[in-house]
Amino acid sequence: MMKAFAICVLAAAGLASFSAFAACENPSMVSVPDGETSTMDELLAAQTNVKAYMAAMEKYLACLNDEIEAAGDDAPAEFKSLMVTRHNSAVTEMEAVAAQFNQQVQAYKAANPKEEDKK
Repeated sequence: MMKAFAICVLAAAGLASFSAFAACENPSMVSVPDGETSTMDELLAAQTNVKAYMAAMEKYLACLNDEIEAAGDDAPAEFKSLMVTRHNSAVTEMEAVAAQFNQQVQAYKAANPKEEDKK
């Protein structure tokens, strides 16, 4: 029991030395309006918000990569695993936001076919 506790304490101490990764803040999720019921202005505002979100996420990914590089090859495996998980989760989230936005643009176009004819 004491041996397991000692291992946990050492692992926690090792992770604490790499606590700088907490400086990498994951941007808040952006909302995308329902394309079937939103106006063009709402979609354009959402597009601006999605672009800002994507730019913030790119900075977040760069921060994670910087932290991984700063930790070096001697970083604890738990730290490396956590950082890779955070990176992969961020990429998955970005892909989901982009897909959701594109789906709502298509829904808007389907609900407003006359808007497309004006272009």
